[in-house]
Amino acid sequence: MDLIASFNRCFGKQPVLLAHAPGRVNLLGEHVDYNDGPVLPVALDRVVRLAAAPSGDDVVSLSALDLGESVAFKLAELEQRIDIQGQPLPGWALYPAGIAWSLQSDGLPVSGMQAAYTSNVPIGAGLSSSAAVEVVFSVTWQALGGWEADRMRLARLCQRADNVYIGIASGLMDQFASAHGKEGHALYFDTRSLEWEAIPLPAAISIVIADSGVRRALVDSEYNERRAACEKAVDLLRQYKPDMRSLRDISPQEFAAFSEFLPPIIRRRAEHVVQEIARVQSAVVALRLKETESFGALMYSGHASLRDLYQVSTPELDALVEIARDLPGCYGARLTGAGFGGCTVNLVHESHTEEFISGLSDAYKHRTGLPAQVYACKASAGAFVERLS
Repeated sequence: MDLIASFNRCFGKQPVLLAHAPGRVNLLGEHVDYNDGPVLPVALDRVVRLAAAPSGDDVVSLSALDLGESVAFKLAELEQRIDIQGQPLPGWALYPAGIAWSLQSDGLPVSGMQAAYTSNVPIGAGLSSSAAVEVVFSVTWQALGGWEADRMRLARLCQRADNVYIGIASGLMDQFASAHGKEGHALYFDTRSLEWEAIPLPAAISIVIADSGVRRALVDSEYNERRAACEKAVDLLRQYKPDMRSLRDISPQEFAAFSEFLPPIIRRRAEHVVQEIARVQSAVVALRLKETESFGALMYSGHASLRDLYQVSTPELDALVEIARDLPGCYGARLTGAGFGGCTVNLVHESHTEEFISGLSDAYKHRTGLPAQVYACKASAGAFVERLS
């Protein structure tokens, strides 16, 4: 899509900047962010692209090109969540409106603008399409306003928009990865300390995403049950480790000693988190030592844990992982994101990428009757802005 031409058709003038923000895939570290654990995401070369120009007033006019919808709202009326006609904002517009609200509430100036945007990050597939939208609007307003803010501050303000304005209990990983991505690297991110490090990925690797075609049905009750189980485990384990703040604070060896005192379901949930945190640490070592096979084995182990202990997989996701394991060139595969549908992520040697994609697609269709969207990605840079004038 010619984004500049689309902007011109919408607003009758040329944009002054183009902004880009990527989606992300998490290689390891699932369901550990709300337990203070480390994660290992990658920013993808699937992005939200936005063209913008100042409006000269306090009105934000948006054109969501992929949806074929437009809306305008006043910056003075963000609390009401209404458009300029006084109607409730459509759901898709809550994300840019929430970013404007979050930036303003942190004392950062936000101006009226006209913006058109498009995305090739699949919606609802667990690749953080909404976080990419939030980040692209935050860097756009920063560029238009000319104010300084580091990327971690922007990521946290995007998360605040999610949590407070939109009402989604998200962690920080998605916005962090979109803002901080580095080409050819995974991002080791400590969700407790907010320290992070870019770690090179093997040079001859493709990141292959396989969309099961089953949209995530992560109902609040399921997600909340798992969070509550983790919190209950911490409460019970404090009898033996009084200084525990979260499951981050118990080693696999300690957990093995004390887990017999936990009820069965709580034990399973907590065991996944404790072992997954250890897997992330081992995966970082494997990347540094260029041990791709070891990294892939950790991915398979992580999927089994999500399937059997955390119980967030589906038959379709399991089928994708089982098929991938038997295809040439595949080092590792697992579900990615919250689960209950969505995608798997696969590490594949680039010399086998094309045959892997066709083999996985064909075998999945044969086994499940469902089509799978399977495509290769690369680790990409984080959000950036190009000035056009």
